[in-house]
Amino acid sequence: MPVESLRWDTLEALKNSTKGRLKYNPDWLEKGEDILSGCNEAPSLSPLSGLILKRLNMSPRTLQKTCSLGSASRDPSPGLSEEAPVSTSSSTSPFPSANAQPTPLSSPLLVPRSKKDEEQIVGDEDSATDASNDVSPVSNPILPPTISLLSPRATQMAGCIRICEEKHRAKAKMELSLRQELQEKLVASVASRESEQLKRFEEFMELKQRQEYQSMRDMMDRETQESIGRQEKLKEEHKNRIKILNLRLREAEQQRLREAEFERQRQVEGRERLRALNAIQEEILQLNQLLEPATPTQSGPSPDLTSYSTRANQLCSQVSEVVRTTAEGEFPSVEDMTVAERALHEMRSLIRVMQEAAAQAQEKRKKAQEEEEERRKLAVLQAQQEEQKKSAALSAKEKARKKGLQTKAEQSTLKWYQELQDSANQCAQSFEGLNNTKDIQTKKLRMELQKAATIPVSQISSISGSKLREIFDKIDKLLSGRSVVSGGKSVSTSQHPNGLDFVSYKLAEKFVKQGEEEVASHHEAAFPIAVVASGVWELHPKVGDLILAHLHKKCPYAVPHYPPMKDGTSVEEYQKILGYRVEDGGVEAQDSFLKRMSGMIRLYAAIIQLRWPYVSKQGPDPHGLNNGWRWLAQMLNMEPLADVTATLLFDFLEVCGNALMKQYQVQFWKLILLIQEDYLPRIEAVTSQGQAGSVTRLKQFLESSLRSRQIPPPKGQLISHFWRS
Repeated sequence: MPVESLRWDTLEALKNSTKGRLKYNPDWLEKGEDILSGCNEAPSLSPLSGLILKRLNMSPRTLQKTCSLGSASRDPSPGLSEEAPVSTSSSTSPFPSANAQPTPLSSPLLVPRSKKDEEQIVGDEDSATDASNDVSPVSNPILPPTISLLSPRATQMAGCIRICEEKHRAKAKMELSLRQELQEKLVASVASRESEQLKRFEEFMELKQRQEYQSMRDMMDRETQESIGRQEKLKEEHKNRIKILNLRLREAEQQRLREAEFERQRQVEGRERLRALNAIQEEILQLNQLLEPATPTQSGPSPDLTSYSTRANQLCSQVSEVVRTTAEGEFPSVEDMTVAERALHEMRSLIRVMQEAAAQAQEKRKKAQEEEEERRKLAVLQAQQEEQKKSAALSAKEKARKKGLQTKAEQSTLKWYQELQDSANQCAQSFEGLNNTKDIQTKKLRMELQKAATIPVSQISSISGSKLREIFDKIDKLLSGRSVVSGGKSVSTSQHPNGLDFVSYKLAEKFVKQGEEEVASHHEAAFPIAVVASGVWELHPKVGDLILAHLHKKCPYAVPHYPPMKDGTSVEEYQKILGYRVEDGGVEAQDSFLKRMSGMIRLYAAIIQLRWPYVSKQGPDPHGLNNGWRWLAQMLNMEPLADVTATLLFDFLEVCGNALMKQYQVQFWKLILLIQEDYLPRIEAVTSQGQAGSVTRLKQFLESSLRSRQIPPPKGQLISHFWRS
């Protein structure tokens, strides 16, 4: 047949079709794709077989011979399968139209297609249709006849296709079996490798467990060894502590024995000192009794003998104070014995001096008796002269009263003032060598003594009575020659021959300075300072005289004394004499000057009305209220000074007015009335308008006092409850 020569072309065309281009992919098994899905489908011819044949330049005549649309018989061609059914066209035209779908084969030779293959076939049909249109540019109104599938050529072609598909299927099965064997070998090798790895992993885990167990055992052994070592170390430390404790116990026992021995020795020495102290006190009391018959004289007690008696009483008080401490269960210390022995020596010397004075007084008495007769003879003449003098004095007083008040203090007051200044100057000269020394040790001693004298005075306050008593006891010890602790060092006035004078001078200077600064700023501070100063004054009269000397020097109005300006004295020097501070050529302001003067007058007014409560009050007050009355009377006998007199009178009366009122009663009110009616106008006459503040305060104070007939106690006065604090 002429068509058989074209079979290889047909096979080539089928090879280039979608079925012929089927390729094997080794990943199909993993992806789950069925590689035999195309082989299991029934083979079928493409509906475009006619177009393929047309493209192969098949003649129309041959087609007419092989394709008979109206024949109902079968061609017994040997190449056609018996199972192929006959298909008839539903159209009368020999070829289907371009838009008509070809009728699929119902023969068992036709293989069903997948959806993907159908889409590919439809695409091929479209391309074939386009190709046919391109081949015949001239449209044929007569459609070609439909190809019959029962033709021998078609049957042969289907058979060839089937044989090709069988070959491809067998080849695919062979490759699939080889692939399965290879896959089984691969799975077996992978399984064996994985089993070996699992074994190695299990062996590794066992090794790791054994290592961890071994390391844990090693750690436990190491900790056991360390705990054993610590226990041994603790045992050694315990043994060492026991040894140390035993040594400390032995040392403590030895210390206790030493302290017991020391206490026993101290008791023995204390009893010996106590017996000696009792003997000293007995001797001092006996010597003090010797002063009583020696002091009176025919004309009354002599001032010198009275001073001896006062000093003897002070010495007895010092020894009694030491004995009082022993009565509380304490033994006298070495310092106490030193004080008692010094008091005994001073008492002996006092008795000796007193006896000498008594002998001299006896001799004077004899001489006085001899001269008495001569005096009687001259008595008449002296009486006449005295009458003449009295009349002259009365006339002089009348003249002075007519002219005005005095401008200076009385002669006795000036003499007393000058004696105090001379005494202070002599005291300063006595320790001049201590001030000007170049010895380092002496300088240190001077500084320690000055600190011991001034620091306690600076610590005086109204916090509690017990604190004030401690300060007083410390000052008293220092002035009595006993050792005191200052700045962590022990110091005593007996360490230098002029130590007592130096301490007394500095102490008095510090008291006045406290009044000048502390009391001037805080008026209530005058009372604790004054009560300590009064107690020191009573036990150590020399310090009291120095306090007055410093007070009169810094505040001459405390005398009262208005120093006149002498010829040749500069203005600055005269201002210093009046109490002003002159520094760098400038004089301090009047307000500052009045403030300092006020502080010192307030301190003086507090001193004259206070007395230290812990001393024997049998003796006279060292500087009592009578001195306050004297000061007030002398101030009123002198011409007032502008701004100064009013300020000082107000401060003095505010501090000391209540005590003077209780002491002098009616006489005091007469004096207050005199100030208001006679003296206050004189003050107002010399006061300018800018200085009226002090005058106003004094005037209001006088008016309120006279109206209420009462002067209130000063603020800050120490009450009895204070000394129990």
